[in-house]
Amino acid sequence: MIKNLTEKLAEEIQRQLTNSNQTIPAREINIALQAVLARLDLVTREEFDAQAAVLQRTRQKLEQLEQQLAVLER
Repeated sequence: MIKNLTEKLAEEIQRQLTNSNQTIPAREINIALQAVLARLDLVTREEFDAQAAVLQRTRQKLEQLEQQLAVLER
């Protein structure tokens, strides 16, 4: 995922730099982008969706427990 993203970003940066008559070797751009993206703690869409589902189930369980507690407190 990160490799694909860095390649796309590097290509776009190279394109922009070419348009402005500046150049930076693609290897240097890739290395810099990989270092930045590695610090971002990115997750895949699948991981995000799985955690969102866990959160939804947790919220439902919390609501259920709150209702049970309210009944017991009466």
